[in-house]
Amino acid sequence: MLKLRVITALCLVPLVLAALFLLPYPYFIAFVGGIFLIAAREWSNFIDPDKALVLTIGLVLMMYGITAFVPFDNLWVSPASVATLAVGLHEAAAWLLVATGVWWLIALIMVFTYPSSAKTWREKHNIKTVFAMFTLLPFMVAVLALRSFAYQDNPQAGAWLLLFVMGLVWAADTGAYFVGKAIGKRKLCPNVSPGKTLEGMIGGVVAAAILALVVVLNLELAAAQTQVILIASIAAAFASVLGDLTESMFKREAGLKDSGNILPGHGGIMDRIDGLTAALPVFVLVVWLLS
Repeated sequence: MLKLRVITALCLVPLVLAALFLLPYPYFIAFVGGIFLIAAREWSNFIDPDKALVLTIGLVLMMYGITAFVPFDNLWVSPASVATLAVGLHEAAAWLLVATGVWWLIALIMVFTYPSSAKTWREKHNIKTVFAMFTLLPFMVAVLALRSFAYQDNPQAGAWLLLFVMGLVWAADTGAYFVGKAIGKRKLCPNVSPGKTLEGMIGGVVAAAILALVVVLNLELAAAQTQVILIASIAAAFASVLGDLTESMFKREAGLKDSGNILPGHGGIMDRIDGLTAALPVFVLVVWLLS
């Protein structure tokens, strides 16, 4: 199993890097749309496996419907520059990210009161569909917002920014794993994910914060910008843990070990992006609010 995971990872990393740095932005939108399609299909199994196809189509239609309000090709209302973070998001995109911030606060309560919280939504497919919408749509908007940042000024700037936030999540995951293995004792949320510990979460956030600090110290940023990046990075690291726990909660309710089997040794797409679905929107939201 470990060998299969390593082989899959070695195939995925070049693919992700190529998509980030080689695809022109319009093609990158299509690439992210493909990820959304697969993730929507997996999320549909969390809602009702017997109606997965219908639910998937519904989620995809929602994605296309939102383009009438959130233009993916023009997410920044003013030209963003690599020299400043003081940028304006498109109004509809900003409101969507604010809404997803509220959703993740609700998810936090749901996770830490599980399984009693599931009584309010366990059999309500429409509510779980709303959960899916506020998990996947803002994630897609955040990915494209980060990738398109300062695109006219420097087409690669957004790719590096997106890779940085993804790196924060990977650092948080890695730090949590090793610290949790070494000194983890207090269970973080045993009813949802018995293996996660409070010490591991703190270790992961510290690892992400160190990565963010190393990066910002090597950039020529003003003190205020450095503070914004560090605050957003720490918020994203905490959010990534919540994203992971939230997906685990829905998988547990659906009786699933993995969200899918498209990635040999890793499970499904949602198993790989669960932390990112929360971390990316939270990062963009915090930067936008503090800039």
